[in-house]
Amino acid sequence: MDSSILQDSQSNAPAKPVQREHSECMGILRPIRDALDVLNGKWKLPIIVALTFGEKRFGEISREVHGITDRVLSKELQDLVMNGLVKRTVTDTFPVKVTYALTPHSESLQEVIDSLRKWGVLHRTYLQNEDRKAS
Repeated sequence: MDSSILQDSQSNAPAKPVQREHSECMGILRPIRDALDVLNGKWKLPIIVALTFGEKRFGEISREVHGITDRVLSKELQDLVMNGLVKRTVTDTFPVKVTYALTPHSESLQEVIDSLRKWGVLHRTYLQNEDRKAS
């Protein structure tokens, strides 16, 4: 997305409001909505982050993504597989071994995840500073 839409390119200050056409607004919102539909909820990105450290079995993911239930993890993994972000591999052994790994397509999320992490750190610092001001 063109960063000039949200901020002045000469500084980090918010851009002055500009009158925009409805079609331009929809051209910005539609792909954002599409992305949020795929990554919705509080579990998909943590699952993806857990898998950035390599292929994992269901139980390993469950232990790394604290607070998620097995039922929710199963559903979220199905959604991620359906959207082409995670690959599920079944190895014909006894017992059957099922592993999950990121697909090459999921690499396109790296910049998004890095940006969210940086913003999360910034926001946490902001809130901590606001708490100090209120005290």
